[in-house]
Amino acid sequence: MTQVQTPTGLRRNAIGLREVLFQSITAMAPGAAIAASIPAGAAFAGGALPLSVIVALVACLFTASSIGELARHLPAAGSVATYTSRGLHPTLGFLVAWGYVFVEALVPSLLLLQLGFTTAAVLHGEWASYPADLWWPWALLGALIIGAAGYFGVRASAEMGTILGAFEILVFVVLAVLFVIKAGSANTLSVFGTSFTPSDHAGAAGVIAGSVYTVLAFSGFEAAAPLAEEAKDPRRTIRRAVIGATLGIGLIYVFTTYAADVLVGPGKFAGFGTSGALSWDGIARASYGLFWVLVFLAIVNSTIANANAGSNVSTRTAYALGRIGIFPRSFTRVHPVHRSPLVPVAIQFVIAVVVTLVLGFAYTPVTAFLLIATIIVIVVVAVYILVNAACIGFFLRHQRSSFNPLLHVIFPVLGIVAFVPALLTAAGLPVFSFVARLTPPVSYAGPIVGAWMVLGLVYLAYLWSRHRQRVVDTGLVHVDSDVDGEPVATAEMA
Repeated sequence: MTQVQTPTGLRRNAIGLREVLFQSITAMAPGAAIAASIPAGAAFAGGALPLSVIVALVACLFTASSIGELARHLPAAGSVATYTSRGLHPTLGFLVAWGYVFVEALVPSLLLLQLGFTTAAVLHGEWASYPADLWWPWALLGALIIGAAGYFGVRASAEMGTILGAFEILVFVVLAVLFVIKAGSANTLSVFGTSFTPSDHAGAAGVIAGSVYTVLAFSGFEAAAPLAEEAKDPRRTIRRAVIGATLGIGLIYVFTTYAADVLVGPGKFAGFGTSGALSWDGIARASYGLFWVLVFLAIVNSTIANANAGSNVSTRTAYALGRIGIFPRSFTRVHPVHRSPLVPVAIQFVIAVVVTLVLGFAYTPVTAFLLIATIIVIVVVAVYILVNAACIGFFLRHQRSSFNPLLHVIFPVLGIVAFVPALLTAAGLPVFSFVARLTPPVSYAGPIVGAWMVLGLVYLAYLWSRHRQRVVDTGLVHVDSDVDGEPVATAEMA
C-alpha cells in the first residue's frame, strides 16, 4: 500500500505579482496614511506639503531599490533578516529578525486600535446615544477577520488584501479628482515650491521637516518580501512589487495631498490635520455631503487591510525562524490543505487580541495606538538603515559580477542618510529643531524596544555559544524545492 505523504512547507507558486504587490500596498495603509499620517507634516511644510511628499517618495525609493536588488538574489521568507545576515553578518541578521518579528506582530494591534476608536468616534458623532468609548467590539471583529484570513492561507489573505487595497485607493483618488475640479482656478503648481511654508519653518527647512514626518506613511513597502516562497517567480516578482508599491502609492500620496492643498488653500494648509473642518473628513463633508461615508469606510478598510498584511509578515517571518531552530520547530507546522503556518497564525491572533485590549484599557485606544506606532517605527526604520548597508555588503562580497555602483552603493547610502532623521524623530531625540520630545506613556517605546533587543542579545549569546549554526542559518536562502515541496537551503555561506 502506498503511503500518502503529507505536504510540508508553505504553498509554492500560490500568488502572483498582483497579490504580492497589494501585500506591500496594504501594508503601507494608503487610506489611513492619506487621512492621518501625511497631515502630520502639514504643520511643518504648510502648503508646500506636496513637495515634502515628493522628497519622502524619492528617499523611500532608495531603500526600496536596495530591498528589490537583494530580493532578486535572496528570495526567502526571512526577507530582511536574510538580507542582513548575508550582507553584513549572521549576528546582525539574527537581531534584525528578532526586532522585525516583534514589531510586525504588533502591527495588527496597532490597526485594530485605530479601527476601534475610529468607528466608535464616528458612530458617536452621528448618534450621540452610541457610547464614545465602546471601541473594543470593533477591534475584536477585526481580529476575527484577519485571523480567519491567515488560517485559510496566503491565497485567501492576499485576495482579501487586493480587494480592500483597491477599494481604499479608488475612494481617495476619486475624491481627490473631485477636489481638483472643485478647486478650479485655485489649482497651482506653486505648492511644489517653498513659498507656502509656515514662517517658523520657512523655506527648504520646512519642506525637509515635513518630509521626515511624511516618510513614515511609506512604512511597510517592504512587506512583499516575506511572501517570496509563496510567490511565482519570486526573484522578479518581489522586486517589482516592492518598487512598484513604493512608486505607485507615492504618486497617489502626491496627488491626493495636492488635491486637498489646493481645495483648502495653500496659505491655510498648515492647519490641516486628522479631524475637524480642516481634515479629509471635514472637507469631504463640506464639499460633497455624504461622500464622507466613503472616506470613513476607506479608512476602516485600510486598517483591516494593513492588519492583514502585518499578520502575513509576522507569521511568515516566525515560520522562517522556526525552520532554522531559532523559534520552536512547531512554528513550521502547516495546515494540510491551506498550507498556512498554524502555530504562528494562532499566536498572532492571541497577541493581537491581548495587546489591543490590555493597552487599550490600560491607557486609551488612541494613546495605546501612539505607543505601539512609536515602537514599530523605531525598529522598522532601523531595519531599513541596516538593509541599505546590507545591500552594499552583499554585492561587494558575494555578487561582484552583478555589482553596480549606482544601485549598490549610491542608492543605499542615500537611503541611510534619508532614514537617519526619521529614526531620530520616531525616537523623540531632539537632534533637529523640528523633533518633538515624547511624553509618557509614548516615551516608553524606546525602553520597550531596548528591553526586547537586550533579551535578543542574551538569546543570541546563548545560540552563538551552543547552537551557532542556527544563527548562521538566518542567511540561508530557501528557493528550491524537493518533491514534497519543502524548501531546501541553497545559499553558500562566506
